[in-house]
Amino acid sequence: MSSTLQERIAEVSRRVKRACERSGRSSQDVTVIAVTKYVSLEKTSAVLDGGLQDIGESRWQDAENKWKALGNRGTWHFIGHLQTNKVKDVIGKFQYIHSLDRLSLAKELQRKAEAAGIDVKVFIQVNISGEDTKFGLEPEKMPDFLREIAGYNNLKVIGLMTMAPHEEDPELTRPVFRGLRELRDKLNGLELTPEPITELSMGMSNDFEVAIEEGATWVRLGTVLVGHEEGS
Repeated sequence: MSSTLQERIAEVSRRVKRACERSGRSSQDVTVIAVTKYVSLEKTSAVLDGGLQDIGESRWQDAENKWKALGNRGTWHFIGHLQTNKVKDVIGKFQYIHSLDRLSLAKELQRKAEAAGIDVKVFIQVNISGEDTKFGLEPEKMPDFLREIAGYNNLKVIGLMTMAPHEEDPELTRPVFRGLRELRDKLNGLELTPEPITELSMGMSNDFEVAIEEGATWVRLGTVLVGHEEGS
C-alpha cells in the first residue's frame, strides 16, 4: 500500500476525531465508508489492507469485479441510485443499501430478500435540500412511506441518507445535515418502525466534518481518501 494512502487514512481519522470532539461525540460512533467507485481493484484492496473495512460502490457494473475478488473481505455498501432491475445483482452481496427512495424499489428488495431468506439493512434516501437533481423522498412524505413498507419484514430500516449540495464553504451544508437529523428524531417520535431509526448516512469529502458535527454516523469518503483513477 502506498504511503500516500496510509497518510490519507490517518489524516481522515484525525479529522473525524476532531469533529467528534467539537460536537461532544465519540469517534467510535462514526464509521468511514471508503467510496471506491472510481478506483481500481488494486487500490480497493489496498484500502482494506489499510484498515478500512467499509467499501462503498454506486453501480454494480463498476463493482462486480471488485466484489468477486474482495467480497469476502470487509462490509459492502451500495450507495448509488439503485435501479429496480439491478436488485438481483446486489442482493446478498451488499450488507447495506443506502439509497432506498421509492416504493417500487422497496417491493423488489423485499421480494428478493425474502426469496433468499436474508434481511437487508437499508437507509431511506431523503432529498432534504430540495434540489431537482437529487434523488430521494421529500421529507414530508416519509411518514406515509414508512407506513407503506411496515410489513416488509426482510427490510430493516436502520437509517436515513442524504446528499448536500456541493458548496465551496462546507458550513453552508449544515442546514441540510441538521434537517436530516431532526427528521430522524421526528420520525422516531411517531414510532413508525419496529426499532428506532438510529443511523445517519451523510457527509462526503467536501463536508464530512460538518455532517459529523450534526450527527452523521456514516460518512462516505472518496476523493479525500482514495482520489480518482478510472472514470474520474
